[in-house]
Amino acid sequence: MTTSSKRLKRFFWLLLAAGFVSVGAAAFMLDRLNIPPRQLAPYLERRAEGHQPAVVELAVRLTDGLQQLDRGTREVHTPQRWNIGAGAVATKTSGAGAEVVMVSTAVELKQALAQARPGQAITLMPGHYRIDGDGSLDIRQAGTAEAPIVVRAERPATVFIELNAGEGFKVDAPYWSFENLNIEGVCQTQEFCQHAFHVAGRGAHFTARNNLIVNFNAHFKINGEDGNFPDYGVIEGNTLTNTAPRRTISPVTPIDLVAASHWRIARNQISDFIKADGDRISYGAFVKGGGSDNRIEQNIVLCEYLLQGNRGAQVGLSLGGGGTGPQYCRDRRCITEQDGGVVQSNLIASCSDDGIYLNRAAASKILHNTLVDTGGITVRFPESSADVEGNLVDSVVRSRDEGLLRTAENQVTGPISLYLGRHPVRALFKAPGALDFSWKDKPAVRENMSEQIPDLCQGMRTGTVSYGAFEDFAACTRPQAR
Repeated sequence: MTTSSKRLKRFFWLLLAAGFVSVGAAAFMLDRLNIPPRQLAPYLERRAEGHQPAVVELAVRLTDGLQQLDRGTREVHTPQRWNIGAGAVATKTSGAGAEVVMVSTAVELKQALAQARPGQAITLMPGHYRIDGDGSLDIRQAGTAEAPIVVRAERPATVFIELNAGEGFKVDAPYWSFENLNIEGVCQTQEFCQHAFHVAGRGAHFTARNNLIVNFNAHFKINGEDGNFPDYGVIEGNTLTNTAPRRTISPVTPIDLVAASHWRIARNQISDFIKADGDRISYGAFVKGGGSDNRIEQNIVLCEYLLQGNRGAQVGLSLGGGGTGPQYCRDRRCITEQDGGVVQSNLIASCSDDGIYLNRAAASKILHNTLVDTGGITVRFPESSADVEGNLVDSVVRSRDEGLLRTAENQVTGPISLYLGRHPVRALFKAPGALDFSWKDKPAVRENMSEQIPDLCQGMRTGTVSYGAFEDFAACTRPQAR
């Protein structure tokens, strides 16, 4: 072999070694940063803004490629309603033995609300009710623990309330319940339809059950007022969605809870909360503002369901949200945004950003959730601490900015796999892109669970249980009694 041939061969091996070193270094860096491709992509796009067109075009191509690797091909879905939590949400109304007050017009409804007494069941006759203008449905009469006041349709899908107002029901009194109502925001300008329900101040022990609520920026807004806080609420078995991206700079969060404690948000279907203007950051539900002991469990959260291909950052569920101004916090300081919050047994899918995000949320529990096509779970800032256990995560679980993260027995996809377009957790399901989360093969299980774990689709489970939110997703697809 000639000297020149030896040199050429040596150069080739050095070049190959350099390539392996570069790939290895990149892999090491990706693994250490623990950032999924869907979150790196918009960062690269922002960094390229204002540069030469060739640089911008390269960044766009790169971000499109990263999104494709992480998210894959999304399918067109048809509307459906899942049966979440067997037998948990009654479709007939409560209030047996109550004094029934029948109403058949919007005027009669307003009068009944203004004159309500403990123990009444204000029952809307089947039909359509149009409400124009804020303040029309203000509620200041209190119910009691023994005799709450119920506003209801006797059966679902028979009463349709159209709200052309910034707020619908403003609840500033305790022990009110709303059941089986269809409520739609019909404002000509989306910005104006803020809330179907605003629960404030004295509105403790509020319940919303089995309602269909469509086209609001924040379908439920909960906050303190005049030194009072509406604690111990329940939002259960509702469907919350929008039919178009929200053209607003206001918060877009179907359940927006600030400074209240001891709420239970369970068995709801939350979807299509896309914020098209402003910062374009939206959440399916958050609890923040210095409250404590709030629970978010057994919900199906689909950030992009019927609305797909929109820009922005959609986050599934959050303890702490984007933070709170001190003046709105329960203690006027918000040293922590949440204490003792629980996020458990939820299915969260199709989110451009984190599936679960913790912001200054202390003593949190993130248990047995299933996350598919999201940015995973993030625990952020030193004030945050979280036990993350038994989750099935088609992405990463990570700490940011010194958040305290304790993990135990989660099934997680590492960042290197995501950058290679590999999704071993997603592959556990038959057709997750089509929202078929039936197991492809027998799933891995956690053994010897001493505590009972809620099942998204059925009752409670214990002993040997699957990772994630459910044992058998088929139970969520069975017809629901109406």
